[in-house]
Amino acid sequence: IHLYEPLHRKIFEVAGDIIRMGKIANPVTIKTFLKADEKVGDMTVSQYLARLVRNAVTVINAEDYGRAIYDLALRRALITIGEDMVNIAYDAPLDMPPQTQIEDTERRLFELAENGRYDGGFQAFNDAVALAIDMAAVAKERDGGLSGISTGIHSLDSKMGGLQRSDLIILAGRPGMGKTSLATNIAYNIAAAYEGEVQSDGSMKAKNGGVVGFYSLEMSSEQLATRIISEQTEVSSSKIRRGDINDADFEKLVACSMMMQKVPLYIDQTGGISIAQLSARARRLKRQRGLDVLVVDYVQLMTGSGKSNDNRVQEITQITTGLKALGKELNVPIIALSQLSRQVESRDDKRPQLSDLRESGSIEQDADVVL
Repeated sequence: IHLYEPLHRKIFEVAGDIIRMGKIANPVTIKTFLKADEKVGDMTVSQYLARLVRNAVTVINAEDYGRAIYDLALRRALITIGEDMVNIAYDAPLDMPPQTQIEDTERRLFELAENGRYDGGFQAFNDAVALAIDMAAVAKERDGGLSGISTGIHSLDSKMGGLQRSDLIILAGRPGMGKTSLATNIAYNIAAAYEGEVQSDGSMKAKNGGVVGFYSLEMSSEQLATRIISEQTEVSSSKIRRGDINDADFEKLVACSMMMQKVPLYIDQTGGISIAQLSARARRLKRQRGLDVLVVDYVQLMTGSGKSNDNRVQEITQITTGLKALGKELNVPIIALSQLSRQVESRDDKRPQLSDLRESGSIEQDADVVL
């Protein structure tokens, strides 16, 4: 509720409850649920309710009045965030670097911009049920009949139902097994299939495909682009790097590059990025360009944000927990690549197990899907 006065919030809540019960909300029915001895200036609650009714406006411009109240509530929230930012900057503890405060302030501002509030809370179960029904309706209308975002790989979609929002999907394998190749294929397929739909508030929402953010901690953006072009044109990447291509291959490369310029695939090639930096940049991308899928290549190359640098297990735990929280915050699926330990090579049965995930058991604990 965005009303400032506590009494106004209480009146609004009581009126809403009465209306939901199918009864009439008026000063007579509302005052029985308020404290009789409560004073508003020199007026009783009953007198104040009667005065509110006398000064009530028509419902013709109700939306405009509601938007004015909402805008003022956002301004109060901005003031609170600004005051907190100033107070923390003045009295920041020694173990809190300025970058941490910047990331925390950016997170609060993003949540305020996205949700109209900067604090979490309980959600009514009927709201969750409505969201589930909406998801089923979207799946019915979407190409392929998937509740999630299609990866472009039919065998994978049939098992997972597409990439589900807020899921953390771990794609694991030994070095050289094709993790990055599969991840780039999925990322490009989603971005290439993007179809935007204008919402009532003027924002864009993906009808098919989606906007993809790709954190490439291992490869440069040029290497990643070369790999995608090679996969799409079926021209060997080694030939592209050496320039050992004929005119026909070159024409295919040019045509592919022209098509790829329109694809909403954004690459961040920063190496050794921390989970806090990754989260801040993902929020910024969603706010500026939109974001439907996030890919991280790969988890073991990330760093933690705290003081656990001397304990790699705790650091990986912090990273995977942060990725899962980020997926829920942005409401997007996150595909995180991970290395497998050498144990899988020392066994007769080479099929990997969850315990083979390298450096931390939290990866299997936080993941919704492990491939």
